[in-house]
Amino acid sequence: MSIREWPEQERPREKLLSRGTEALSDAELIAVLLGSGTRGKDAITLGREWLAAAGSLRTLLSDPQQMQQLPGIGPTKRARLIAALELARRALGEQLSARPGLNNPRDSGDYLRARLQHLPYEVFACLFLDNRHRVLAFEELFRGTVDGANVHPREVVRACLRHNACAVILAHNHPSGVAEPSAADRTITRELSDALQLVGVRVLDHLIIGADEPVSMAARGLL
Repeated sequence: MSIREWPEQERPREKLLSRGTEALSDAELIAVLLGSGTRGKDAITLGREWLAAAGSLRTLLSDPQQMQQLPGIGPTKRARLIAALELARRALGEQLSARPGLNNPRDSGDYLRARLQHLPYEVFACLFLDNRHRVLAFEELFRGTVDGANVHPREVVRACLRHNACAVILAHNHPSGVAEPSAADRTITRELSDALQLVGVRVLDHLIIGADEPVSMAARGLL
């Protein structure tokens, strides 16, 4: 039976509009994005199959290559899912930029998780801040493999000067999911703090993004 033949109050789109997003399951939200099913399956069935194949919603949306392997997904449906995820990230970025200042790890943690947590390779990035700790920009500076990314202090200094930053929050992800700081993380944090101090830029924190809550090196007393 097509979703159009369902009672109106049970159709995902109508349910969303009348009862809000909280009333919909992950599969129903995916169905609203898809608009229609394929290969004789309705959009909710497709959504459920994709979630089961991926193992989680985060995994489903975070890996465009894996999306291509899912049954019944073509370029249009894949583009809709990727666009929805990017809109959510940009909304978090706007929310972060609207804050009067970043003063604790929670302020930036959600945004950095949305940007970095899903990546299958390591990325080193920076949040550039003004003298009141308001966000000027976010930038990915280095990409690596699943095991690490080479970080060059000179390039970080150059980026801070380019954005006219007075302070910076460093961040990188651990694709393994384990967010504990390594010896290399401690070393590069000290090197960057020393290099940036020479040009008048404070390192407020270095957040490590894993599978759970980000680990703040400042909160650990490692800055």
